[in-house]
Amino acid sequence: MTAIPSKMKGVQLIGHGGPEMLEYREDIAVPTPSANQVLIRVSAAGVNNTDINTRIGWYSKGDADSEDASWSGVALKFPRIQGADVCGTIVAVGKDVDSARIGQRVIIEPSMSEYGEQPLTSPWYFGSECDGGFAEYTVVASKHAFSLDTDLTDIELASLPCSYSTAENMLTRAGVNANDKVLISGASGGVGSAAVQLAKARGAYVIAITSPSKNQELLALGADEVVARDANLVKAIGTNSVNVVIDLVAGDAWPQFLEVLKPKGATRYPVLSAELWWN
Repeated sequence: MTAIPSKMKGVQLIGHGGPEMLEYREDIAVPTPSANQVLIRVSAAGVNNTDINTRIGWYSKGDADSEDASWSGVALKFPRIQGADVCGTIVAVGKDVDSARIGQRVIIEPSMSEYGEQPLTSPWYFGSECDGGFAEYTVVASKHAFSLDTDLTDIELASLPCSYSTAENMLTRAGVNANDKVLISGASGGVGSAAVQLAKARGAYVIAITSPSKNQELLALGADEVVARDANLVKAIGTNSVNVVIDLVAGDAWPQFLEVLKPKGATRYPVLSAELWWN
């Protein structure tokens, strides 16, 4: 296996703001895994909305310069290496990690319950509260690095963690199963298209909301019906016609979602808006 260098190339965020706050460097120290961590050689890293939002301070409860402009409300420490969506290969492990993990191809779970040897009371997000994947190497707790055997390319795999984990969590929270009819707004986006496929994997009947130009793509992903985003939903699919609404847009359509949702489905209404979801 190739020797691990002491320095690496990467992009650091040096403060909140525009793209000018991103600085390319070739002298960043390669991180050393702590006892329960693995060192990953990054093969691909996706640029996600959350990376942009973190950079501009969008998560702040106050202004873009506030110290709470992160997922957990903990102030970001600069410079910060961003990059939440990562695929790579484990090249070294901490003393408490099985050395058999070395050589495994992995993707990283971006929402973390521990970092280093520290359990977290509030989840951290990879590339926000800690360094992420916009560099040649990165570290993460072994439990958050998932090995896989697939024909998907590194680039394809790096597009999955944020969007698919968000969609999976929403469907799990809603308890979606094969008896459900599920309505998904914003279905052509990253989380929406993931939700379509994962709901179909559960055997649910899926109605996708999107612009007409994307109908065929969503049908190809498995949607049973496609409804135009400016359609009158009550006329298109009927009152009390769906068990679950996965709302990735919110806004003016909210009252219509409540009308098409079956009464017993009202407690199974997860909403994703401004990167948050609840029911």
